[in-house]
Amino acid sequence: MRYQYTQKRAFSEVSRIGVLPVLIVGAGPVGLVLSILLTKLGVKCAVLEKSKTFSKHPQAHFINNRSMEVFRKLDGLAEEIQKSQPPVDLWRKFIYCTSLFGSVLGSVDHMQPQDFEQVVSPISVAHFSQYKLTALLLKQLENLSFHVHNWEGGEGLNHGHLRERQILMGHECVSMDATDNCINVTASFLKEGKYRERNLQCRILVGADGAGSTVRKLAGITMKGEEDMQKLVSIHFLSKELGHYLLNERPGMLFFIFNTEAIGILVAHDLNQREFVLQTPFYPPQQSPQDFSPEVCEKLIFKLVGRELLDIDVIDIKPWVMHAEVAEKYLSCDHRIILAGDAAHRFPPAGGFGMNTGIQDAHNLAWKLASFVNGISPSSILHTYDEERRPIAIFNTELSIQNFRAAMAIAIFNTELSIQNFRAAMAVPATLGLNPTVANSVHQAITKVHQAITNGIGSILPSGLQRAVLDGIFTIGRAQLSEYLLNEKNPIGSLRLAKLRRIFEEGKSLRLQFPAEDLGFRYLKGALVPDSDCAQDALEAPTGHLRDYIPTGAPGSRLPHMNVRQRLSNLTSEEIWSTLDLVSGDKIEFLLIIAPVKESYQLAHAALKVADEFKVSAKVCVMWPSNTHTGGAEMSSAAGGALIPDESYVDVVEMEMEMEAKKSSKSWSWWWDICKMTDKGAILVRPDEHIAWRAAKTGIVGDPILEMQRVFSAILGVKTSSTHTYMKDEVNA
Repeated sequence: MRYQYTQKRAFSEVSRIGVLPVLIVGAGPVGLVLSILLTKLGVKCAVLEKSKTFSKHPQAHFINNRSMEVFRKLDGLAEEIQKSQPPVDLWRKFIYCTSLFGSVLGSVDHMQPQDFEQVVSPISVAHFSQYKLTALLLKQLENLSFHVHNWEGGEGLNHGHLRERQILMGHECVSMDATDNCINVTASFLKEGKYRERNLQCRILVGADGAGSTVRKLAGITMKGEEDMQKLVSIHFLSKELGHYLLNERPGMLFFIFNTEAIGILVAHDLNQREFVLQTPFYPPQQSPQDFSPEVCEKLIFKLVGRELLDIDVIDIKPWVMHAEVAEKYLSCDHRIILAGDAAHRFPPAGGFGMNTGIQDAHNLAWKLASFVNGISPSSILHTYDEERRPIAIFNTELSIQNFRAAMAIAIFNTELSIQNFRAAMAVPATLGLNPTVANSVHQAITKVHQAITNGIGSILPSGLQRAVLDGIFTIGRAQLSEYLLNEKNPIGSLRLAKLRRIFEEGKSLRLQFPAEDLGFRYLKGALVPDSDCAQDALEAPTGHLRDYIPTGAPGSRLPHMNVRQRLSNLTSEEIWSTLDLVSGDKIEFLLIIAPVKESYQLAHAALKVADEFKVSAKVCVMWPSNTHTGGAEMSSAAGGALIPDESYVDVVEMEMEMEAKKSSKSWSWWWDICKMTDKGAILVRPDEHIAWRAAKTGIVGDPILEMQRVFSAILGVKTSSTHTYMKDEVNA
């Protein structure tokens, strides 16, 4: 890739001659979510997708709390997912067995009563296949006047310029050429049997084009971590017979199956619709994806099911490679080429961090792109995307690997959150006497011997013989799972089964939910103002053990959830909100949360004034304690200088949780306790619902105007309110 710098031209002038502000490459969930968020924030964007059609392969399926919270702001998307997903009782368990019709070795229920009580989040997790999510996202985009154009159509183009709100299918980004004015993108497409090219121009290019990202490769960004950990085949199939049996006898989300004939992991995407995906490893060059024909896959499925299925329908067979890697950087070319989702990080699937981390990348990036494009911030605000999201990806990589190893520990494997998840997944197979490390080592040894001979006197180990040797060794390994050995009467089998029970009882097998990591992740530096009275701490390393989410008001953290009601005069409305609902999803708006205290009202006036100077919206939320009905009038009169109710101001009253109310007669604020602050403090929340700044205990010392100028300057990357001229000059450069 070459960068050619020419004379600068103003952003608005470039836009007028057809340069799109933001071009997103990749129409997976991350690219589609980003396009929705940007459009709602008023940023013109379009999408390129190299595939001619949207995949029907289920792929990712678990949506964690934080992603569902993001979806709550997308015009009913979260509610649509909840309505369309299978009933939770059909997917709350992971089941370990010798076959789907055979003996159950153990099961783990991953849903607890508190998961449905909206204590730490206003919404629960979901089990919903990726292709179904894609369909709902496309429906959202259609409502925003987006148009999907087929791979041969040119309707989205006007004299070579791509219009906003277009999704061009069958268009692959094949080259990029950056100048000071724009990024020239060449897209290849097939028309009338011939490959043709289109030249498109954009101001910002976002690569959300998956694990094999072309944008990442063209930008020369390398991945760091553990690559090629395992090669697998994903087999998508339907069976009403199997679905009916599991729905009635053995409902679950994941089935870990170990027997003498085969080993695999079955994902029950929807038992009502009888839709499944089987994941099984393969070992090239002795094995190849071509070995997995539909007939071979059917036989493999039957071995794992424990009987033949009369109505099996193999839909799709896809090979894929498991990696645990994070891009060395998320931005290139003066912050104008940006990576998001799998293009920026590749995790083992254990724990479901891949798609969820990508969706949260988009949520973090959208308001920053909008701030830059709209002339609010200089391009340096985009650097905070890398500062904030990349450490989270590194952490989630380790956790995913640990989780995978935990799942296989029922067989042994030996990289941080995804790596720990990987380890957890390995615990069960290890306990049963299987050792994936040995399997991989044997495979590598056979391959090295073959390569040495080939490089010497020529190959004397035919591929068929190599495959037979590998299959023979694997057969010997799977013999550990025979009913003769694996039973309570056999001393070895009895010990292994006892150890297996301990793994389940102690929570050391693969987990579904990660409360501390899903909701408690925190940005330590970036578009925020760290607490001045505490040292800059580091992210706590993942342990592989279940950790509860602990709410906090610390800068960089997600705003804690609490149910509140709006306070109108001395009355309280019946409508219940989450504190997260107080943050707008449709504009770049900051939220200041205060208590009804005189000094805090003064701070609120200052925040609204300074926000206006910085050309951003701001809203003030006054958090009244739950006992307002007895002390509200006195507090209101004592506050002095009350704000005039309008769209920039809202009064809300805390709602005590019923259990807490029974345990305590306390009369002060639950909210400030949750945030580990006093009601003399204040919290400033960013458009992505993360806390940007707080006055933790004693409020503001000194001039609140100066403090708010300092805070907004730090968050938005503008040195002082008087430097807006400089900032606009950079955007227009």
